[in-house]
Amino acid sequence: MIDKLTFLIALARDQHFGRAAESCGVTQPTLSAGLKPLEGALGVLRVHRGSRFHGLTPEGQRVLDWARRIVGDSRAMREEIRALRHGLAGHLRIAAIPTALPIVAELTTPFRHRHPEVEFTVLSRASIDILTQLENADIDAGPTYVDNEPLGRARAIPLYQERYRLLTSADSPLGERTQVSWAEVGAIPLCLLTPDMQNRRIIDRRLRAAGVEPRPAMQSNSVIVLFSHIRTGRWASVMPSVLADSLGLTAPIRSISIADTDPPLVVGLVYPQREPLAPMTAALVTEARRLSVAWAAER
Repeated sequence: MIDKLTFLIALARDQHFGRAAESCGVTQPTLSAGLKPLEGALGVLRVHRGSRFHGLTPEGQRVLDWARRIVGDSRAMREEIRALRHGLAGHLRIAAIPTALPIVAELTTPFRHRHPEVEFTVLSRASIDILTQLENADIDAGPTYVDNEPLGRARAIPLYQERYRLLTSADSPLGERTQVSWAEVGAIPLCLLTPDMQNRRIIDRRLRAAGVEPRPAMQSNSVIVLFSHIRTGRWASVMPSVLADSLGLTAPIRSISIADTDPPLVVGLVYPQREPLAPMTAALVTEARRLSVAWAAER
């Protein structure tokens, strides 16, 4: 039954029979055949009929909610039994918003020290993708914004407050300043993240509140691309202080404070709303709590 519920989760996620089958490592006929017993067992129509996927019925959506819970609990149970016999071991999957990637090492490094048999996959994802993947059990946890958009059925541990810096060359028009305004920032060509990233939407709101319509000279979904342009000394960008501090900026690039009257946004670790948590996720939550306390003490 678990494999059939996994098929349903994959179909709802991928919105396509072929892609769902591929992600599950089976053929499309195998996936379709695996889904049929669910209708017979539950007595409900799960998928709108047709040669292509047209969405789940209301009953199918409720089955999906239960499927996510059952599959997640099944994985957590297997992991806990394994941990009781052999200690923590396995694979922990983390997704982080691009601007929070630097703090992932502050979670994984002490975790790995305490549990050396655990391996990690760390992915860069938009905030909405993190929540979707968390709900589908495609990841175990991830750093993202926790107070700017609804988290749904995820829990969160606040880690730090996000404040913004202007990164620009020392010989630029604002390069010798110790602090600048959002209006001044909006008057110069910027390279920014793409609009699908929540950080970009936050910066756009700040600029519009200052009376400036955002028109970046270049945009990318990669902070590495942004940083490579900034290093030339001919481009400027806005980045959270946590990210700016991690880049190891050298002359002639300067990191300049941006005056902000709005309260800072909070970045935290989101994880499933499930009791009990899978042991590896619970251990990561413990590291997040330690990090949260350390960040608060520094400020």
